[in-house]
Amino acid sequence: MERWLALELASTIRHDGDGGVADDLASVEGVTRWVEAQAESLSGQVHIRELSVDEALRSEIVALRQAVRALFARAVSPAPPSPADARRLMPVEEALAYLNSVAARESVVPQLDWPSGGAPAVRLVSAEGDPAVRLLAALARAAVDFLSGPHRDRLRACSAPRCVRYFVKSHGRQEWCKPSCGNRARAARHYQRQRQATDGGPAAS
Repeated sequence: MERWLALELASTIRHDGDGGVADDLASVEGVTRWVEAQAESLSGQVHIRELSVDEALRSEIVALRQAVRALFARAVSPAPPSPADARRLMPVEEALAYLNSVAARESVVPQLDWPSGGAPAVRLVSAEGDPAVRLLAALARAAVDFLSGPHRDRLRACSAPRCVRYFVKSHGRQEWCKPSCGNRARAARHYQRQRQATDGGPAAS
């Protein structure tokens, strides 16, 4: 299953299973666990074993997530954004400025690798020594790449009750981020039709 680092960051706000919203980045320990889980996506960009997460870094990652989710809401417009964002969206211009400023914190230069008997490839080389700066910049660049790439047009906010996730649509009729959300949405529709029928109102189609 394809994964996108920007979407993984946005998905650190999620339904908690009890009708509320959980935040995987609510603590330094939570951020540490999340970053370690992204080791494969961050490979070659961040030396995770050298990284020490503190409250300042946690706050900056949370602010970056806020900017990314604001731009995700713009991407899915005119459809509704995630209900987790509807009342507290960062203004788009502010989100763009913040995302671009974080991406610019790390200077990287392209270098050509061309192994004997292999194909040439480009890798980005950084002179930045602070792993925290490298992490933030890598997360911001991932969001820039995602929002400027072909997957943006397939980005959707899950329409299932209580879900707050965004997802990339993989087929034409997909409405939900995962099967359990589809089951919950269908159950809610069935309940609504039964209630309307019991109340004597028109049944929903």
